[in-house]
Amino acid sequence: MSRAARHRAWRRGRWAEAACAAALVLRGYRILGRRVRSPVGEIDIVARRGAVLAIIEVKARPDSAAAAEAVTPRQRERLIRAAGWVVAGRPDLAAMQVRFDVMLVTPWRWPQHVVDAWRADPQWLNSPGKVSW
Repeated sequence: MSRAARHRAWRRGRWAEAACAAALVLRGYRILGRRVRSPVGEIDIVARRGAVLAIIEVKARPDSAAAAEAVTPRQRERLIRAAGWVVAGRPDLAAMQVRFDVMLVTPWRWPQHVVDAWRADPQWLNSPGKVSW
C-alpha cells in the first residue's frame, strides 16, 4: 500500500469515527473517549448510556457486508482485553454493564449501529491495569 493510500485510509477512518460519535450522541450516548489506547490495544469509541458502557469498534468499508466481516475473532479478543484495562483503570465504570458494539460505515449512509455484536467471558474483567484517556 502506498503512502498516499495509507493516508487516505487513515483520513477515512478518522472521519468514520467522528460520524459514529456524532450518531451516538444524537441517540443519547455520552462519549467517554475516542481512540482509547491501552497496552493491549486501542478502542475506537468508549461511550456510556445509562448503566451501559459500550465498547465500540468502527469499520468503514464500501458495503455493510465487507464492514461486518472486517471484525475478526482476533480483534474481538483484543477489544475484550482492552476493555478490561479501561474498566480496571476507571473504578467508577466497574459497576456498569459492559457491551461490545460495532458501527458499520458505508458511503452515503448513516452509520449502522450493531448493538451487542458479541459477548465476552465474564473473566475478562480480571485483567488489571491502567489506561490513559
